[in-house]
Amino acid sequence: MKAQKSSNDPSLEKILKRAAMGDNTVIITTLNQAWAEPNSIFDIFLESFRTGNGTGKLLDHLVVVALDSKALDHCLSTHPHCYALNTSGLDFSGKEAYFMTSSYLEMMWIRIRLLSDVLAMGYNFVFTDADIVWLQNPFQHFDPDADFQIACDRFSGNSFNLRNEPNGGFNYVKSNNRTIEFYKFWYNSRKMFPGLHDQDVLNEIKFDPYIQKIQVKIRFLDTKYIAGFCQVSQDFNAVCTMHANCCFGLEAKIIDLRLALEDWRNFMELPPDQKSLPRSWTVPKKCRETPFHPPDESPNSPPPAAPKISVQEGNNQ
Repeated sequence: MKAQKSSNDPSLEKILKRAAMGDNTVIITTLNQAWAEPNSIFDIFLESFRTGNGTGKLLDHLVVVALDSKALDHCLSTHPHCYALNTSGLDFSGKEAYFMTSSYLEMMWIRIRLLSDVLAMGYNFVFTDADIVWLQNPFQHFDPDADFQIACDRFSGNSFNLRNEPNGGFNYVKSNNRTIEFYKFWYNSRKMFPGLHDQDVLNEIKFDPYIQKIQVKIRFLDTKYIAGFCQVSQDFNAVCTMHANCCFGLEAKIIDLRLALEDWRNFMELPPDQKSLPRSWTVPKKCRETPFHPPDESPNSPPPAAPKISVQEGNNQ
């Protein structure tokens, strides 16, 4: 797959250096035209940093990787750190790369290859999908001893348990020999599992003996802090990010992410003595109502099952 510039690309390295924190950590997201339209996903994403509690300063460290020219133009008009990825032979402009379509799969594997290059350059990163709202600074919840930490669709209660259901839309990775080798192995494993996206391939390889051999330390992030529509945290004081996962279609994501931001604003306006009281999100709403229906699916096919959505228990303390 010739879908990115080489790992010694000076323009990428220059942008990473300019955006990096003192410990060489950057925040990275990817963007295509559909998500870059005015008032679409990317604008909500940026708005969340400005609305969140202590998250505005993190925008200084955000690198946006544009997958097409329209996405790049929009990024340059709204944000200082924009990188144009060379997706030679692939076109991500125009309509949404719907879940599990060929465009979606290509985009996911381009992302893994790019992040592998970032690690090889010596940068730690938080990768975040743009369909995530940032409400509080998540860095305090990362394990300082772990190499690779990833969000979950559903969290088992044990961050060491490999049977957690990971979600590749949010992860924190340190640059070292173990993670560089791990990302190479992950990317190359796509050949063994054709038709699967990065998250499903990770579920296949996380038990592989090679993972133990390279001694990469994997941890799964608690949905109390790194939450999503699959498993919604009820602890407003603890939650840091909310992901529009278990949600299909651009319109549904936009509606529910805006509702999530409105819920957060309402919480922040409460007097201090009321912020400790139990409180519920109004989301997922549109996402709960919208079934998985890719664009090329036959209209006569039976509708697939709605996404499994749950509420994380025990987070009202």
